[in-house]
Amino acid sequence: MKSLSKTMKEIMKSQNFGSAYEQMINQVLNDPEVAAFLKNNAQKLSPQAIERGEAKLYEYFHEKQLISKGTATVAPGYSPQLIVNAGQIDVTYVPTKKLIEQQRQAHIKQLVSSINMPKFIHGASFDHFYTEEPYQTETRNIALNAALDFVDQYSPNEFHPGLYLYGRFGVGKTYLLGAIANELAQQKGVATTMMHFPSFVVEMRNSIKTNNIGSKLDAVKKAPVLVLDDIGADAMTTWARDDILGVILEYRMQEELPTFFSSNFSMDELQGHLTVNVKGEEEPVKASRIMERIKFLSRQYEMAGANLRDK
Repeated sequence: MKSLSKTMKEIMKSQNFGSAYEQMINQVLNDPEVAAFLKNNAQKLSPQAIERGEAKLYEYFHEKQLISKGTATVAPGYSPQLIVNAGQIDVTYVPTKKLIEQQRQAHIKQLVSSINMPKFIHGASFDHFYTEEPYQTETRNIALNAALDFVDQYSPNEFHPGLYLYGRFGVGKTYLLGAIANELAQQKGVATTMMHFPSFVVEMRNSIKTNNIGSKLDAVKKAPVLVLDDIGADAMTTWARDDILGVILEYRMQEELPTFFSSNFSMDELQGHLTVNVKGEEEPVKASRIMERIKFLSRQYEMAGANLRDK
């Protein structure tokens, strides 16, 4: 596809524009930005180079006008800039602030990956966390402050324990964890993996047939920041507890990777839940091993209050 300047140059040669052409070129040369460019590069550009570059100057002027009118341009999302290239006038196109921001936002969204998580987590933010009356509670405020502190203090070069949020259904645990993930992406450029743990266990069980458990488990356990949502929601088999949850937690403890949890159980209650497997057998030592890792990786915060799903 021919460039705008080349097409224009051919038209100029094939038709006699006369005074109309001179009037148009004068309009271009009197444009403040074009005039400033020519003045700033007077030592680099000969009169012949300026004459040969009239089509390029017009291209710049024309594209700039289209952008100001909100009309489609040759390079949507990019703005023209005049440059001197090997002693000749040329036009280059650079991303606009709007395009750069759009690309930044797209990158941020990619930083937060979710596995079987509700859609609302993608829009979760501290600004919209429910602290107004009648939903404000002391425990919600304490948990929010802990979340704010984590994001503020986070550094990939040192270990920061995550949050273990527990409480009844609908008190905002998952939303707050989503807000943490989004704020880490916005402020720190950090990737977070969020997953509904009971659903992940089902997915891993189904992956046995395709023999790709190892790759999926590796991707989760090595995430820079990991959120395990709804821990303890279902009865857990020995396999899910030891070979899935245990493997994830062991790796993250050894590597000191921030890990977050949500549960309807407090840590003490979760230990009791993990002690009894689906067969009704008690395995207190294995449950204690899991809890030691959870306690190393996170700090416990209760969240109480009205059910926000009724809001």
